[in-house]
Amino acid sequence: MGEIIKISGPAVIARGMTGSRMYDIVKVGKEGLVGEIIRLDQDTAFLQVYEDTSGLFIGEPVENTGAPLMVELGPGLLSSIYDGIQRPLHVIREKSGDFVSRGISANALPRDKKWAFQPMVKKGDRVGPGDVLGVVPENPSFQHKILVPPGIEGTISEIKAGAFTVEEPIGYLENGEPITMLQRWPVRVPRPYKRKLDPEEVFITGQRVLDTLFPVAMGGTAAIPGPFGSGKTVVQQTLAKFGNAQVIVYIGCGERGNEMTEVLVEFPELTDPYSGRPLMERTVLIANTSNMPVAAREASIYTGITIAEYFRDQGFSVALMADSTSRWAEALREISSRLEEMPGEEGYPTYLSSRLAAFYERAGRVFCLAGEDRLGSVTVIGAVSPPGGDFSEPVTQATLRIVGTFWALDANLANRRHFPAINWGRSYSLYSEQVEDWYRKKVAPDFVELRKRTMSLLQEEAALQEVVQLVGPDALQDNERLIIEVGRMVREDFLQQNAFSKVDGFCPPDKQYGILRIILHFFELASQSLKRGKFSIEEIMNMPEVEEIHRLKEVEISKFPQHQTEILEKISRAFG
Repeated sequence: MGEIIKISGPAVIARGMTGSRMYDIVKVGKEGLVGEIIRLDQDTAFLQVYEDTSGLFIGEPVENTGAPLMVELGPGLLSSIYDGIQRPLHVIREKSGDFVSRGISANALPRDKKWAFQPMVKKGDRVGPGDVLGVVPENPSFQHKILVPPGIEGTISEIKAGAFTVEEPIGYLENGEPITMLQRWPVRVPRPYKRKLDPEEVFITGQRVLDTLFPVAMGGTAAIPGPFGSGKTVVQQTLAKFGNAQVIVYIGCGERGNEMTEVLVEFPELTDPYSGRPLMERTVLIANTSNMPVAAREASIYTGITIAEYFRDQGFSVALMADSTSRWAEALREISSRLEEMPGEEGYPTYLSSRLAAFYERAGRVFCLAGEDRLGSVTVIGAVSPPGGDFSEPVTQATLRIVGTFWALDANLANRRHFPAINWGRSYSLYSEQVEDWYRKKVAPDFVELRKRTMSLLQEEAALQEVVQLVGPDALQDNERLIIEVGRMVREDFLQQNAFSKVDGFCPPDKQYGILRIILHFFELASQSLKRGKFSIEEIMNMPEVEEIHRLKEVEISKFPQHQTEILEKISRAFG
């Protein structure tokens, strides 16, 4: 038992902590506030406390639990809303009202609820880490797989079927060790897997600018930096709604309370576009707003990624949204300064880059522990909030060196009401070449060529726009004016998308390809007509087919194939 000798906000120093280990969880003060050891110096321990330390006194006791910060894993995770250290907020509300009381604790998974366990192994079977013992229908659309925890193996001596709580034994190994549905795992330790695979499959977002121009691979990493008001949170919420992952983990890390409230109110009412059931049935929300303790904010992304890895180990594809890693880095900076550590650039700790890398490196598409017949993935998408939209600040630059996809949000586009406000000139994807075969096989053989032609067209249009700003449009030739007009069509009719439209909110790759094919077909025939002198640029842009192209994105998915054929024929007839 130690005692407090110094208090500085969430940073507390205690002596008499001989025998303690790094990252051990401690109970601080008479109220038993939850904290974590983050530095040791002889018998002195430096603690970060996950709760408000107001009213804490020097001399109060500190008790070491002897275990690191762990999350509880098992049936009951889905549809739950937790704080940064996995305390269920709905349970806390029942205990203490709308505000989280100091020292309050609650089990992450309900201990009284019984789950219907259906075994998939029998007595005498040999099982090892990651093997599936059975399934629990967690909700009508999700079968939760009960796994053998890492580090445990043996022969089944007894296995039961029926309704059990997460703590009740569902079976026993030959050595007498009980097996339950509840697992615990330290959040700062990555869960093991068999082998990591190359990112060769696309994580479909339903957003044309992302899927077509800057794709992220399943099991890949992406960053969304942007200034205030450019739409980071809306983009992440859209990806959570429409991404083709089977499980969503959404971390509100240091965001404003009203934004997080919007998520908490909206998500339970959303319908899953893939199953038609409530989206919350495959979602875990972690809410750690900006007015909550900074230490819990620092822990929240580790809590989220560990939950994501648990579902990955069951063979599911998981998408993790971290909004935002800048607020997490600010929590690191605040704790570091209170510990009087040597600051790095802009006051951030010198280990900022390594901590970011350790987080993003836990993404991946892997063969699970049990063998190469089960494939799971964690795709990590982190928002970054650079002050004043300055992409040269440390968090953005450190993130850029780690992630595979960079979606740069632009305040100017947002001010022009162009959403998603992704700047196609500054964004990039390192996965583009690796997923080319996927696009050719799953969408169309010439999809990659269309994408390259589109990027080339946008670059030419951007260069010509600079000329227009200098000398005006009259200095351009007709073929250059056509590039500007078709570039505008690509921007407004393809890249721009209404996240709140029932039809345009989600655009599958087939429809993305179809719209792009129609625009580029129009551009090709229009260019040939200009060269032959058959039409003027004014006649071309006043064709009725141009208006039909404008309306393409609002055509329902079921009707689009027939509509695509008809408009391609109309364009061909119009140009003779």
